[in-house]
Amino acid sequence: MRINRRAVAAAAVIAVVLPLSACGGSEAGSSDASGKVAGKITFQTWNLQANFKDYFNGLIADFEKQHPGTDVKWVDRPAEGYADKISADAAGGTLPDVVNVSPDLVAPLAKAGLALDLDKAAPQYKKEYLPGAWDAHRVPGAEGTYAFPWYLNTGPLFYNKRLLKDAGLDPEKPPTTYDEVFDAGLTMARQSKGKVAALANVPTIEDFGRYGVPLMNEDGTAFSFNDPKGVELLTRYKELYDAKALDPQALTATPESSGHKFLTESVAMNPGSALDLANFKKQAPSLYKNIGITDQITSTGKANMYVMGVMVNARSKQKPAAVAFAHFVTDATRQMEFAKQVAIFPSTAGSLDDPYFTEEDGTDETRVRVAAAKSLKTAVNYTPVLFSEQMKTELRNAVARALQGKQSPGEALDNAVKACDRLLRQS
Repeated sequence: MRINRRAVAAAAVIAVVLPLSACGGSEAGSSDASGKVAGKITFQTWNLQANFKDYFNGLIADFEKQHPGTDVKWVDRPAEGYADKISADAAGGTLPDVVNVSPDLVAPLAKAGLALDLDKAAPQYKKEYLPGAWDAHRVPGAEGTYAFPWYLNTGPLFYNKRLLKDAGLDPEKPPTTYDEVFDAGLTMARQSKGKVAALANVPTIEDFGRYGVPLMNEDGTAFSFNDPKGVELLTRYKELYDAKALDPQALTATPESSGHKFLTESVAMNPGSALDLANFKKQAPSLYKNIGITDQITSTGKANMYVMGVMVNARSKQKPAAVAFAHFVTDATRQMEFAKQVAIFPSTAGSLDDPYFTEEDGTDETRVRVAAAKSLKTAVNYTPVLFSEQMKTELRNAVARALQGKQSPGEALDNAVKACDRLLRQS
């Protein structure tokens, strides 16, 4: 798998409800992972073998050398159908000992008693990871953490300095909060007579989180993004939409189409990654000359992170070896090695202070890497682990109705929360 911001984002937001009624939590194994690290275990990854075969073979060899008597079998599954494969293995009792997962895949496994609670089984490792990364694999309504954090990703915000300057804004002081974006967007739309929009995407659940909206209640039984702050956010987006400060095609936009709008300089701001800079330089030299890089927009002071994890099967017959290997894969040494092979970031505490993530060398790649690494130190995964693809569709449709004036922002969000709560109960 070619890992970049978009790929990790997609992986991190795949939502699925696994049919695990056949293997309920009452049969879960003990959380005790003490004992001799030995025996044969199976390690499953998510579409990584094609490009990282040598890395993982070397990692496994190092682990087996450090722990004589262990035997790690590595299996890699394609991206397509990965969730279905986990579902089938879970239902059939053939789930591997150690599994590469995203937070949304962990939730149903944890509820079924198949994901080992690391807060009980391996609490000594918690301090090794960034707090936001460790917490990413918690499940609302349940105690515990159900996977070791592995690699992270995020992206800075790109902005067009020329478009800000043309609107009378300071290109060296870009917006940092949503309110500043809204104000700047209205100014740009007014000065350009509606020809330049600030943004090309409607708000997602992550935007509500970064605005400071409470997304769920504490026990994970109901959504709450229709609270007054959520209504306030959607109301501000409606102001942008009416003023053409939000691109008119935002309701049907994709990441690709939004990126094209930014590339052609009809949109002033767009999230991105290091890979985008090379594209700007090649396809839009005038944009590249005026490119600005800043942190993600957030009103909470914390950016959003995409996170992958490594889960231990709670019913593994070789639990000490499985926990030891999952920790080995995700420890600081291995994560730094992996991060230098591909555009991802380590989740281990202190790793982002490495010169690799703090020192620029004048290249586009390091400019973005340093900016993204800085934001990850305090970033959180805003997308609720229980927020499914169907729920995302409900929210998107509600946003569209509000922006088009078919419903008030409050009514639209109330209806979206009712629909998402219904889907949550059905799961």
